[in-house]
Amino acid sequence: MMTTSLKTMICTAAMLTLGAGAAAAQTDEKLVVNGETEITTQAPAPAHLDGALDTIYSGWEFRSPATREVQMDDFDNPGMIFVDQARQVWNTADGSEGKSCASCHDDPAQSMKGVRAVYPKWNEDAQEVRTLEMQINDCRTNRMGAEAWGYTDKGMTSMVALISLQSRGMPVNVAIDGPAQSTWEKGKELYYTRTGQLELSCANCHEDHYGDMIRADHLSQGQINGFPVYRLKNAKLNAVHSRFKGCVRDTRAETYKPGSPEFVALELYVASRGNGLDVEAPSVRN
Repeated sequence: MMTTSLKTMICTAAMLTLGAGAAAAQTDEKLVVNGETEITTQAPAPAHLDGALDTIYSGWEFRSPATREVQMDDFDNPGMIFVDQARQVWNTADGSEGKSCASCHDDPAQSMKGVRAVYPKWNEDAQEVRTLEMQINDCRTNRMGAEAWGYTDKGMTSMVALISLQSRGMPVNVAIDGPAQSTWEKGKELYYTRTGQLELSCANCHEDHYGDMIRADHLSQGQINGFPVYRLKNAKLNAVHSRFKGCVRDTRAETYKPGSPEFVALELYVASRGNGLDVEAPSVRN
């Protein structure tokens, strides 16, 4: 069992690491994809942040010039490989009903436009807040008669990327009032609760220390408008809940499962912190 003094030493070391580098200045460069789609990467903080932040910044702002450049051209963006794979699946029948995604939704460029910008969202029929992954599996099991995908499986994350792409350049506008409010409040509580042996919360890194160095990288505000994200670190497309799981693990805490009510609530809250930033997916990060 870790002693109190050892725990304090670890926490102190972690926070010193966070503050070791000078705060990174956000870039004056504009994110323009394929020379035609300008993405909003800085915006006034939404009112519900209660003055915690004045301005919200996309994670793109904190990356190196080389990494930022990769996202500016779909030909160079490795995440587009997974989008192309999902496009094939979109048009392929699966399940006992002999249906594909296209059977109901036709061209995703039309039917899915704007969808990513408002998710997670309240589903009246199910009486719950749903993420895109939850909605995709609902379609697969109840409309297609197909097996549900694993929450962070490659096929699922690729399909989320295809759907998210259709909202690229549209502002995030996640609703947090009405029946979704209680889930949002739960997510907010999780965001500010210190956990693990390091006793760190999401806010300790992404609100208090964004722009500072942690090991060899700059901390961002933890915005999720760019997810799914192609990470150069692991050379694959990464889902939101995979990133949450990694962050909780890094606090030396027992993490929640992807798709759990806790992570759904946290996703709703974190997504709402980015209201006003544009959808970027699939983005590229370190």
